[in-house]
Amino acid sequence: MLSFLRSAAGTWVAKLLLVLLVISFAVWGISAQMVSGGAASSVITAGDTRVSQQDFRLAYDRQLSLYSQQLGMQITREQARSFGIENQVIAQLVAGALLDEQAKDMGLGVSEDRVASLTASDTAFHGPDGQFNRQQFQYVLSQVGMRPQDYLLNREQVAVRQQIVEAVSDGLNAPDAFLQAVALHSGEDRTADFITLPPSLVEPIAEPTEAELQTFFEPNKSRFAAPEYRKISYVRMEPADIADPASISDEQVQRDYDANRARFTTPERRRIEQLVFSNAADAEAASTALNNGASFESVVQGQRKTMDDVQLGTLAKSEVADQAIAEAAFGLQAGQTSGVVQGNFGPVIVRVTEITPEIVRPLAEVGEQIRRDLALSEANRILLDAHDRFEDARGAGSTLSEAAQQLNLRVATVEAVDRQAQRPDGTIVDDLPASADLLREAFETDVGADNPALQTDANGYVFFAVDAVIPPRDRTLDEVRAQAIEEWKDEQSASRLQARAAELQKRVSDGTATLDQVATELGLEKQTKRGLKREADDVDFGREGVAAIFGVVEGAVGLTPAPQDGGQILFQVTEVTQPVGADAASLPEDQRRRFNTGMADDLLDQLVARLQGEYPVAINRAAIDGALAF
Repeated sequence: MLSFLRSAAGTWVAKLLLVLLVISFAVWGISAQMVSGGAASSVITAGDTRVSQQDFRLAYDRQLSLYSQQLGMQITREQARSFGIENQVIAQLVAGALLDEQAKDMGLGVSEDRVASLTASDTAFHGPDGQFNRQQFQYVLSQVGMRPQDYLLNREQVAVRQQIVEAVSDGLNAPDAFLQAVALHSGEDRTADFITLPPSLVEPIAEPTEAELQTFFEPNKSRFAAPEYRKISYVRMEPADIADPASISDEQVQRDYDANRARFTTPERRRIEQLVFSNAADAEAASTALNNGASFESVVQGQRKTMDDVQLGTLAKSEVADQAIAEAAFGLQAGQTSGVVQGNFGPVIVRVTEITPEIVRPLAEVGEQIRRDLALSEANRILLDAHDRFEDARGAGSTLSEAAQQLNLRVATVEAVDRQAQRPDGTIVDDLPASADLLREAFETDVGADNPALQTDANGYVFFAVDAVIPPRDRTLDEVRAQAIEEWKDEQSASRLQARAAELQKRVSDGTATLDQVATELGLEKQTKRGLKREADDVDFGREGVAAIFGVVEGAVGLTPAPQDGGQILFQVTEVTQPVGADAASLPEDQRRRFNTGMADDLLDQLVARLQGEYPVAINRAAIDGALAF
């Protein structure tokens, strides 16, 4: 995102458009106090044109607002400096001043009627009816501390600049020959044969001598340096931490049990069978047969159904969708059949084959869980009060430990942890509440500072203090010997594999061996990748490998690192295929538009560069500092 913003703000079109659009008040967010007053000295002069401190600050604040909208957050002055916003604004205003000088020399102007029309079309000045509203016009200008006459002068100036910009760049299109070349370039695909050379070709790597290890370690000490560690004490205050089950009386437990008996009850369940009939006559005939001693199974068979067809399931009464069937089924004894029941889908006869009685867990079994739940509920209710009591204790001078003791909370201490939650031995501290926020804040504060509480994911708080800072330092070789040996071996393996791969590449390039022969010698598989496209992120080659394949001619042999496992890929481009019918029209419309815009950018860039040679430009850094100070 940041690289996109920097590049987008870097073209002259973007710079000029920002100059041309400085009158969009709706997104300024600038108070009248911010832009009023200030020194009268100019921050930029181009020929006879001068840019005031007020104009510079307006343009700067607008650019700041644009970046904030793009990033979805309000950026700080320090962030603005890292983005280069100040220099961007200078470039914008220099370009605008040069265009003003050119316009004066060319005798360009805009009629009052045209200025009035442009002003009336600005939606920032429209009322509820969508038309220009004088009161809205005056209100918006007052919000940014600008007089109507200054606005109209600015609008006229913008319109004059627009004439030059449009004369230079409007209607400019990239030539078809250029677009066709782009279409051929981007549409090309390639086929490559390749062998993946694994590190095992040069392994195992022997243990380094002490001299070799020392030679490797000395210039790479920073890779093994110990980071800054901090000793952190913290108090977690979540509902579970302040819950006090002992404060819940037996009477409260009994009342909750009586009020919520359903929570502790497993309802009666019955295995139910239902035989659905197509009409009432068949249902009555089946019911009569059952009453005369016929079995339910024979009746089911008589309806040309199987016993699987009539299984409804083992269900609680509330789980039976048809209320009439539920009432009938739960009024039967085990093995008993019902009379004809009018169900939602027709007449039904129901049989119950098994009954599992209701089970109510006794209070003695669930009482302690109820007590804990009630205590937790009460803790949630008083959590904010407990937070305030802890803060009050800290404000009165109590240490973190003393404040925790007053509220019967436990203080936990991490003896040493770095910004990535690692201890000096490399293990992870994985039980920190609000871990990311806690570590970030702990490394931004000082020893002994009283820090605000952080909120945890469990709807609680964590209070913390930094007890000590262990500064970063270089570790000795003995401290990191095992890690250093491992990394030395990795480096040796990569270096030797690279040398072996280069040797094999030379053999294939010279024609003394083919990829097939190399694969056979090494006991590896030669593979073929077809249809590779530029800029692709291929699973076998990765972006870097695809770029390498498109960086050589057909028939050439090359090397590229494998995207995983530390191997090397030895490849040969076997086929280059140009797209059929590639022309300017085959490029996507947005791509053609980008090329057109890019060429317009180049022309405008050249125009401004030429104007800088014709009109002397001076930048007053002291005045800029003054503009940013108010």
